Amino acid sequence: MKRRDFSIAVASCSAVPVMAQNSGFQVGRDYIELNKRANTEALSHKIEVVDFFWYSCPHCNAFEPLLESWIAKLPLDVHLRRAPVQFRDDFEPQQRLYFTLESMGKINELHGRVFEAIHQQRRRLTTEAQIFAWIDTRPEIDAERFKQMYNSFTMAAKVKKATLVQNEYALGGVPALGVAGKYYVDGTTAQNMQRALQIVDALVQSERQLKLRG
Repeated sequence: MKRRDFSIAVASCSAVPVMAQNSGFQVGRDYIELNKRANTEALSHKIEVVDFFWYSCPHCNAFEPLLESWIAKLPLDVHLRRAPVQFRDDFEPQQRLYFTLESMGKINELHGRVFEAIHQQRRRLTTEAQIFAWIDTRPEIDAERFKQMYNSFTMAAKVKKATLVQNEYALGGVPALGVAGKYYVDGTTAQNMQRALQIVDALVQSERQLKLRG
């Protein structure tokens, strides 16, 4: 979903990476190379891939099963970082939802359940009250602890950091993927998200070769 569409939805390149070029993917056509490198969280020996998403986005919901299959096959030198986006102030509750689940070690159990609640069960999870009411229905989680953590300074800092990296990648919409703080791929540049993952694989391989060359 394009960034400009969100208001309706809710009532200079350097050298082309060798492997990406050899795979037939071209900078400026299939993916974008950032003018300034974005901050990464991955350790120096790992290659970071960022998943930019919004729980209420139908395109992110459709992409999630494909992404999960891809994640299941990730090499050990690839670090996946999920970054819930904030294109407007009212996106923040869902950012806090994600980061609270992550901090409680519940992402593997409940990340997909959030998408399911919104898109299959048609449950609105756009405000703190709506999120807390949903959390109260989930037996997998300590609801009182969740509510305390949700409004903590730690979650506020995580929200700020996620929004910063979103801006560093000059995000145009979601779903989208960032690679190594250098490259940006979305459904428009790649034509579709399945092809976007193929491009990400090529860029990861390119980064891997650069690390091996030192």
